[in-house]
Amino acid sequence: MMKKYLVVVDMQKDFVDGSLGTKEAMAIVPKVVDKIRSFDGDIFVTYDTHFEDYLDSTEGKKLPVPHCIYGTPGWELDVAVGRAVEEMPHFKLQKYTFGSTALPHLMMEVADGEAFSIELIGLCTDICVVSNALILKAHFPDALISVDSSCCAGVTPALHEAALATMKSCQIDIL
Repeated sequence: MMKKYLVVVDMQKDFVDGSLGTKEAMAIVPKVVDKIRSFDGDIFVTYDTHFEDYLDSTEGKKLPVPHCIYGTPGWELDVAVGRAVEEMPHFKLQKYTFGSTALPHLMMEVADGEAFSIELIGLCTDICVVSNALILKAHFPDALISVDSSCCAGVTPALHEAALATMKSCQIDIL
């Protein structure tokens, strides 16, 4: 029997309704909560993580909007998403850039030699979701990897669609 993995990417307050929030991000919260609560498999939750020196970082110079500063309310998961996650067994990962290179290694450890499929949801489609999807595809080229587009939002609707097209081109299934 194949294991099933759900990756909940950066559903943090700053990306939902905080410093980088959007109405599209707020709109997916109920679907994300439902997906988490109904998922039958292992759940991995990523946290975009920055520190007080964010504006001095390369990312901070290109996106000078402090966000997801460790220890602040904006770093925490959206309240509804956080409640759903806490109801389920899950693994938490802090990541310090768009994609997590630690995520594939944790998945291999949890798999313990069993095959698995991966589904990604979260924010932002065109930055962290696509980055993690492509890292996972590179590590697991034969794994079934999908993205639930109804549980993702991009920086803009156009960038969301562009990222979905990119992932589809890379043989990631778009649901």
